[in-house]
Amino acid sequence: MLAYSRRLFIQYYPRFTRFEAKWFLTEALRFMEGACPTCTIDNTSIIVASGSGPEAQIAPEMAALGHVFGVTFRPHAVGHADRKARVERPFAYVEGNFLAGRTFQDWPDLNAQALAWCQQVANAKAKRVLGMTPEAAYVMEKPTLIALPPYIPPVYQSYFRVVDVEAYVTLDTNRYSVPERLIAQTVEVLKYPDRIRVIYQHQQVADHPRLIGWRDGKITAPGHHQPLAKPRAYQGPVAQEHHLMGHSQELDRYVGELKQRASGRGVSRLRQLLTLKRTYPADAFDAAIEQALHYGLYDLGRLERLILERVAGDFFQLGDLQ
Repeated sequence: MLAYSRRLFIQYYPRFTRFEAKWFLTEALRFMEGACPTCTIDNTSIIVASGSGPEAQIAPEMAALGHVFGVTFRPHAVGHADRKARVERPFAYVEGNFLAGRTFQDWPDLNAQALAWCQQVANAKAKRVLGMTPEAAYVMEKPTLIALPPYIPPVYQSYFRVVDVEAYVTLDTNRYSVPERLIAQTVEVLKYPDRIRVIYQHQQVADHPRLIGWRDGKITAPGHHQPLAKPRAYQGPVAQEHHLMGHSQELDRYVGELKQRASGRGVSRLRQLLTLKRTYPADAFDAAIEQALHYGLYDLGRLERLILERVAGDFFQLGDLQ
């Protein structure tokens, strides 16, 4: 919040470390379109490395962020009621006016609603102490702000990870995929406010949306992993079916019914049927097929017995043996 105009900017995070602090301050200064030379803060260890009050030592990485924007962080003195009120009062205002009665789908939705509320409500409502809205007072305050630098460095953190056996890297309990060829390799993982980028040998090999507020989540990018199940080597009719079809309408029907009752493509049963067709005379085979269709017999052992009943007299002497 700007001290004179009371122009307000709020955002929420599932946790608040120095990474989130740098992210928030960068977005806040962008929203204000400028910076104040002095930024009054409470005595949080996220920004303060040691000590308290105006004599506190600011953490080096936070001091470096302030240097980019020309800002000096100054913690208020412990027990300094006036300074503390200026810092703490907006929290009660937000809790009682923004959060009350609202629902949010996720963290991005929460922050989108927070930004809209700042623009449409908090900064558009006249304040008695100002006699005007914060946006109107901001017009007078803006010329005194320090202009933003031409280039604002991105906020990110760098980590090194070894790719696991499933071709994922883990960051903040969540897993992000990388190409399988990098299994067991060491990669650099860059955590940005909304993205996760993976670098290997100075080249980006993965780019994922960052899972914010998740635990044990997983994102797999298309093309990173080969499917675990290999495609079937053979598809379509088997060779035995080609040899059986077209002989007669009854046999075609029998082949179709046999396939419906077989597992997979029915290769073994079609192979057995083709053996019967090639072994026994055509007349006996065709007659047995017709009878099997009539009675719905699709047990090939019983089909063979039907065939044998018709060919027995051709191969054996069944007359009186006296």
